[in-house]
Amino acid sequence: MIPDSFKQDLLNRVDIVDVVSRYVQLKKGGANFLGLCPFHGEKTPSFTVSPSKQFYHCFGCGAHGNAIGFLMAYAGLGYVDALRDLAGSVGMQLPEMRPRTREEAERQAREADLGTLLEQAMGFYRAELKKSPRAIDYLKGRGLRGEVAARFRLGYAPDDWQGLRAAFPAYEQRELVECGLVIENDGKRYDRFRDRIMFPIFSNRGAVIGFGGRVLGPGEPKYLNSPETPLFEKGRELYGLVQAREAIRSAGRALVVEGYMDVISLAQHGVGYAVATLGTATTPHHVSRLLRLADQVVFCFDGDAAGRKAAWRALEVSLPLAPDHKPIRFLFLPQGEDPDSSIRAHGAEAFERAVREAQTLSGFLLGELRAQADLGTPEGRSALLAAARPHLQRTEAPGLRLQLVKEVADLARVSQAEAEQLLGLATPVTSGASRPRVAPRRSAPPIAASQERNLLRCVLVKPVLVEALEPALLDAQAAESAALQAIARWAAEGGEMSGALLIEQFRDSAHAETLFRAQAAVLEHNLSEDDAERQFLQIQLALRIQRKNEEFEALRREAAAGPAGRELMLEIDRRAKELAELKRQRL
Repeated sequence: MIPDSFKQDLLNRVDIVDVVSRYVQLKKGGANFLGLCPFHGEKTPSFTVSPSKQFYHCFGCGAHGNAIGFLMAYAGLGYVDALRDLAGSVGMQLPEMRPRTREEAERQAREADLGTLLEQAMGFYRAELKKSPRAIDYLKGRGLRGEVAARFRLGYAPDDWQGLRAAFPAYEQRELVECGLVIENDGKRYDRFRDRIMFPIFSNRGAVIGFGGRVLGPGEPKYLNSPETPLFEKGRELYGLVQAREAIRSAGRALVVEGYMDVISLAQHGVGYAVATLGTATTPHHVSRLLRLADQVVFCFDGDAAGRKAAWRALEVSLPLAPDHKPIRFLFLPQGEDPDSSIRAHGAEAFERAVREAQTLSGFLLGELRAQADLGTPEGRSALLAAARPHLQRTEAPGLRLQLVKEVADLARVSQAEAEQLLGLATPVTSGASRPRVAPRRSAPPIAASQERNLLRCVLVKPVLVEALEPALLDAQAAESAALQAIARWAAEGGEMSGALLIEQFRDSAHAETLFRAQAAVLEHNLSEDDAERQFLQIQLALRIQRKNEEFEALRREAAAGPAGRELMLEIDRRAKELAELKRQRL
């Protein structure tokens, strides 16, 4: 686990305005900075970044977080990678979870060396492209403009068994084999890529980690990828993601195609949100990565048997990962067409319309299941239930699973309850004494009274105020009360009191959304620390008066209900004086 002290130090050194400004053009607007939201399309800025709170919030789409969260959401980085990126930007080094072994240290140094070689090779291939009229004519024949080729950093590997010797005089060094540029066989060395258009493959951080090469004419294999190396793992990478990231955010969708040229051709025609798998089937990592970046994912395949088989594999991988709020779709192109030929033949508008109207994941799944069963017979409907069972059991999104169960039940002519039982989704019920007691379902906490909500806002502006919190005054049912008490416990355990780290500490907790909503309100009202302290004290005083008044009224009702003893009357008198004193403090 990365220590809180490191995160605190990191967030104290990092300025969220600098982090966001790498990707979003910001302008000063009062105490905050404003810009067009990178997470949804808009023409009027609603994206606010607070340098004092070290927090961002979009009042249009609700996106919010601190510098770590922004990097995870925008760049698609994992948590540790986001921390590492931020640490590197301010000259800090991420602490190791445990001391690095000598082998690990050597591996990291080796990976850095391999990255340098790949960058050098990319420069060589790009220079060779400019020298090859044949390669340039090929790209022009495919309709590619020079600026698009430059954006994707295309190159050309010359038709020479040892062409890379010109770039690497030390052609015998073992690292050239290790990074996949050179093949060694029976004591002989030669370039892996020869007479091919070269497509650099970039990591999430924009560093070249491998290549894809396409033959210019007839020949097999048509596409050749770098082998698996310490830097390159095909099942984790997507071609064109670095170039497509901004368009994916703007469009709200990612389109997954099968070829490099498809990605580039689509980008040239204005469909910039396409990426491609690297000669491998869709993996869970691909799907998870795209769902972090996009509001919907569309897989595009050929309509032939091979294309539908690849699509089915993508569906199986997607089922456990598909959330209720982010649809996954499948686009099948007519026989003989690919995205490159389709957009050139029919235009961008028609292609994007097809993308928008692509078949849903549920439609594809149910269509395939229907096609495999004779629904006119009991045996066929039973077979449908059997075939659907493993797929519905792997569907994690509760809303989607419920809808699929209902559809399958209708097709099989059974009730929803019967379908759930047959599909293995019903909760088993025991009988008699062995039946476990089920706790009553807890209702969702009501919207907090304004006092609890305002107390939380004050604490987010000036976290040290939580040390003066009186939990007994709070409405126990309010979500804000639970968040305040969690912050108080964390502070009592020695947690660092800063707004940025406070949000980070609870980012994966049950209080995360409550805190983010409160932080957004803080940005909207631009509350200062002095105002926050004054309001905090006034609110707690008002709550004390409210509680004392409730106690006083309860005693009065007790006295009115029957003969009041001397002790009760003295207690009423004492409570009346306490209440009067509190009210004088308010004045």
